[in-house]
Amino acid sequence: MKISVIGSGYVGLVTGACFAELGNTVICVDNDKTKVKKLKSGIMPIYEPGLSELVRRNVRKGRLFFTTDIKEAVRKSEIIFIAVGTPPRDNGEADLSSVEHVSREIALSMTSYKLVIEKSTVPVNTGEWVERTIKIFNKRRVKFDVASNPEFLREGTAIEDFMNPDRVVLGVSSKKAADILRTLYGPLNAPILVTDIKSAEIIKHAANSFLAMKISFINAISNICDRLNADVAEVAKGIGLDKRIGDKFLNAGLGFGGFCFPKDLAAFIRISEKAGYDFGLLKEVEKINESQKLALIRKIEGITWNLPGKTVGILGLSFKPDTDDLRYAPALDIITMLRQQGVKIKVYDPIAMGKARRILKKSVKFCRDAYDTVKDCDCLVIATEWSEFKELDLKKVKRLMKQPAMVDGRNIYEPAEVKKLGFTYTGMGRR
Repeated sequence: MKISVIGSGYVGLVTGACFAELGNTVICVDNDKTKVKKLKSGIMPIYEPGLSELVRRNVRKGRLFFTTDIKEAVRKSEIIFIAVGTPPRDNGEADLSSVEHVSREIALSMTSYKLVIEKSTVPVNTGEWVERTIKIFNKRRVKFDVASNPEFLREGTAIEDFMNPDRVVLGVSSKKAADILRTLYGPLNAPILVTDIKSAEIIKHAANSFLAMKISFINAISNICDRLNADVAEVAKGIGLDKRIGDKFLNAGLGFGGFCFPKDLAAFIRISEKAGYDFGLLKEVEKINESQKLALIRKIEGITWNLPGKTVGILGLSFKPDTDDLRYAPALDIITMLRQQGVKIKVYDPIAMGKARRILKKSVKFCRDAYDTVKDCDCLVIATEWSEFKELDLKKVKRLMKQPAMVDGRNIYEPAEVKKLGFTYTGMGRR
């Protein structure tokens, strides 16, 4: 099938490359000329395991193309995915300016039937606005359909998530659109839910909000465990064995980050308010998530005494392992709070150092590896659960530190084992 994906960010690039891998002809469009030039040369703008190889293979086989020309892409494709950014406004609402602009450009460029699909995470009723915009600027009166096909890709496992999805959600308003999308996703042999467009739009926000709620719930439990000398890891295991609950997203820590959960949570709260419903539960989810960062600062102070003048080593900057995404990363907020209290900061991340240098600049010391980071530190903070941090030689870490104090913000170590080595150790809700 002939496909265009407009927007070549985390979602658009993975989506385009994966559809090409399934044998389709895909044109990825982006208005960033530098990004398109790099993509044509095989240089990825993001880190995602396996993506570079996937893109290069499909470019080589003549199935995947990159361009800044949206008109050409629209005219050569029957299926058009809108995967542009929908950043949050100050009030939490999604900024849909790019979605509107792309809808208008599609309308002006159409010369034959098109199926226009929302792939970006958008609030309910966006499909109606996309359809209305295309109708207004569709001067040739070309037939088209609008559909919603929310993505459920996790950074770090996005290709696997695309190729082996838990489900594919298709929000449609015509049988033709449903048939086209069923055919497109047929090779994945995945469960397909066909619904109306508004329900599909809500499914995405509801799913991310529910997962964020699970994270905040176990983080709230971790605070109770801290106060009552219980172990959140054991509590999580105990409740996770209940099949109705499950053990996914029950890992206590610094809270969620990245672009999806914080943005979608805020947007869903705002969507609910505009619909006349006060979604207080989700407001509390946000509140708990923010409080985890403050809890970690208190833990650092609790094991190092006075913070001013101290040196703290931060291991991990990305919001999760296997990605270089720093958007809403808890580590960045923690660094800001520590610097405000006169703390010297040393940092290391296996992948995100390049992006971090552009954000943090000279406010911290960037180190070559984990051991360089901990040298002469008063406290070590684990902020991202990268696998290599779990394999550190802790005896060496202890020798290098000014004082062996550790705050394990991701609970990657067993407290008893670390304390046995002579560390002053605290995790998030660990006994």
